[in-house]
Amino acid sequence: MREFPAAELNQYLANVETKPLLLDVREEWEFKLCRIDGAELVPMRQIPEYLSQLDSQREVVVICHHGIRSRHVGRYLEANGFERIINLSGGVAEWAKDVDPTMAVY
Repeated sequence: MREFPAAELNQYLANVETKPLLLDVREEWEFKLCRIDGAELVPMRQIPEYLSQLDSQREVVVICHHGIRSRHVGRYLEANGFERIINLSGGVAEWAKDVDPTMAVY
């Protein structure tokens, strides 16, 4: 699993040819407060039942508040055959600080 800080991920997303799935694993109330444009919400606890709906060949960026839950989900995905995982280290908190200062923080 690769780990990208927010600024590096932002640059990567701007230049990558095929956009990865932005998988936000926070809770719905968190997602309503702030989110990265284009992110899909699947709370961490729902990942096992959602796994069959994911394309294991597609690159996946896993997102949470500070990068801890997303790292756990990334490891879970890897254990289930996913090889192209990126964890947003620092999470949306770092994204708000370094990429989008207009984003709400909590």
